[in-house]
Amino acid sequence: MSPDPTARPAGRAAADVRLADLPLRPELVGEEPYGAPQLDVPVCLNVNENPYPPSAEVLAEIADAVSAAAGSMNRYPDREAIGLRTGLAAYLNRGGYALTVDNIWAANGSNEVMVQLMQAFAGPDRVVMSFPPTYSMYPEYARDTHSRYVTVPRRADFTLDLAETLRRIKLERPDLIIVCSPNNPTGTSTDLSVIRTLCEATDGIVVADEAYQEFARAGTRSALDLLPDHPNLVVSRTMSKAFAFAGGRLGYLAAAPAVVDACRIVRLPYHLSAITQAVARVALDHADDMLSRVDDLRRERDDLVSWLGEQGLATAPTDANFVLFGRFVDRHAVFRGLLDRGVLIREVGPEGWLRVSAGTPGEMAAFRTALLEVLPDCPRMTEAPTDVPADTPDPADAAAETPAPAGEE
Repeated sequence: MSPDPTARPAGRAAADVRLADLPLRPELVGEEPYGAPQLDVPVCLNVNENPYPPSAEVLAEIADAVSAAAGSMNRYPDREAIGLRTGLAAYLNRGGYALTVDNIWAANGSNEVMVQLMQAFAGPDRVVMSFPPTYSMYPEYARDTHSRYVTVPRRADFTLDLAETLRRIKLERPDLIIVCSPNNPTGTSTDLSVIRTLCEATDGIVVADEAYQEFARAGTRSALDLLPDHPNLVVSRTMSKAFAFAGGRLGYLAAAPAVVDACRIVRLPYHLSAITQAVARVALDHADDMLSRVDDLRRERDDLVSWLGEQGLATAPTDANFVLFGRFVDRHAVFRGLLDRGVLIREVGPEGWLRVSAGTPGEMAAFRTALLEVLPDCPRMTEAPTDVPADTPDPADAAAETPAPAGEE
């Protein structure tokens, strides 16, 4: 009689059981945990953080808020996060909007916001659509919610192909469409006329992922402008980027109250800790302070674009706090050469391209010096990118000694 292949070997210690020995879901077999490399190097320009910490005044208030919240740690937090959501609405209303607490939902990073949206509106026998090259976590959210993930590749200039998108919407009938704008990893903003057209072309939910919106160039309007007339539109934001609050893990969305209610149905109980809520409210109370370096980072980004062009390198137009540049015959050799010189960037996006975050003047000087040393040994692609670009794997993620525990926003 043949042995049961699902039976655990007798006498096997728990420490000896491998992932392959577990009854893992079939679609997870062979998968690796997501995570940008977290390496101990002098210059980290790979995860698009604001490199400037909060001021001493804000840090002192954060410490006081944590201490105050700790006094009631034996009790569950406000599960609706009313105070926090009110503060988020007030922050967005600085742009001339009229949002209320009923329009806002918050979670542990915009990653959790996106998962909750898929739990509510996607899932088995439903379709999620997005536009590569784009944020690499979208297909993983779809996988984890048993949603079918379909893509419409961007044009060679990284803008959306609207005609093809509308054709695919008719064909696929997506339940959830995600437009990352400014797009990660390219930095490309999508015009509001395109997002408006998508909202009108589908009965599904359209998500404008605006994680990098605060870094956009002057005149780049937010999809928040469209909310009053499009109840199927969701605008996702984060405090991890411009707000210098990546360690706080706070993402949020603005949408019609009914969309917020849908997220409330699928959220885990008490999903936002008392500490997270308290600290985020302090950051919002000091929004001008937290955002005070945004203009500096825009200038660093724009100066970097000019400098890279002077070196004969191509760059993608960017409204984010990073620059996609290339195109290299062997981009990994460039990545490795920079890392050997203590500068960590990101090997992500279409083949031949690399992404670097805007950092402090000292960090950018180190990057320029290292890149000038590496470039002579790294040939560039000579032909123009005529094919529609596609996402390519990031080998640095798999090779990192210390993978990040959560997705990069």
